[in-house]
Amino acid sequence: MDMTLYPLLFEPIYKDYIWGGGRIPGMFGRSPRPGATCAESWEITDRPEGISIVSNGPARGASLHKLVETMGTSLTGTSSKSGHFPLLIKIIDAKERLSVQVHPDEHTAALCGGEPKTEMWYVLGAEHGARIFAGVKAGTTSDSFTRALEKKQIEELLPSMKAEIGNAVYVPGGRLHAIGEGCLLLEVQQNSDTTYRVYDWGRAGKDGKPRELHVEKALKVINWKDNVVTPIKPGKPAKTGSNSFSEIVRCPFFVVTRLDLTKQETITNDGRSFHALFTVSGEIDVEGNGIRERLGPGTSCLLPAALNSYTITPVQGSAAVIRTSLV
Repeated sequence: MDMTLYPLLFEPIYKDYIWGGGRIPGMFGRSPRPGATCAESWEITDRPEGISIVSNGPARGASLHKLVETMGTSLTGTSSKSGHFPLLIKIIDAKERLSVQVHPDEHTAALCGGEPKTEMWYVLGAEHGARIFAGVKAGTTSDSFTRALEKKQIEELLPSMKAEIGNAVYVPGGRLHAIGEGCLLLEVQQNSDTTYRVYDWGRAGKDGKPRELHVEKALKVINWKDNVVTPIKPGKPAKTGSNSFSEIVRCPFFVVTRLDLTKQETITNDGRSFHALFTVSGEIDVEGNGIRERLGPGTSCLLPAALNSYTITPVQGSAAVIRTSLV
């Protein structure tokens, strides 16, 4: 069997955006650059702004980009139609609010010249009072929104919800959104970095100047009928003995499932998609093609699509894992 078909681990790529905090190293026992702000940790990524490097096994030191070039659908799966890794998986730590922003969908990306971006957030941690903004209040129009921007009264038009650990929020292209302060999230998104920022709460960037806004493009992209957004709880679990699998989000671009494990589980794969794992709680051993890796809380792992089967074993007691794959 091809020795690149095994559980792949990667070096995290940290982003020091001005709104970020320090919970990622603290919660997950990591050691990024001393003094660095860890706003985001890009866990599995194949973008010019950050390309994952394998940190274990025979492929150690190889880039995810190179693996996709050489392995093709053996890595990504037959469902993948692009020449790059189709998703970006990251952890977000919001010490402060993120900007109010929107991403284009397939249609509006073509109009505005960006990349389409649909994403979802799974809440890993939430400080007291932490909230998530998503959608627009009923009756909001491009004109009323523009007037609210001019008066700095935009929050009045933004529905919000309490951030609760274990819940998720789906953010398709066109959905106006902002992550509130105190949120720690796992994000799964299309491989895109197109963001149209419309409001930044009066905040200055690192250079002391207001950060760039993209209001004109955002007004073309926002779905003004997107008025009711609710948090998503894991669906009815499918049981395999004492283990359970609960689907969280299924959309045209990815499927996200929560695995609650108390015993070893063997998972088969039909080759249509890779499986990306993220350990939410507990420790697990993941074994495939004779290579075993231990994943503590906050660890990400990529199982290539052509790896026909692998096992996940909770190390002590129980473990919770988020699994992401293509549709």
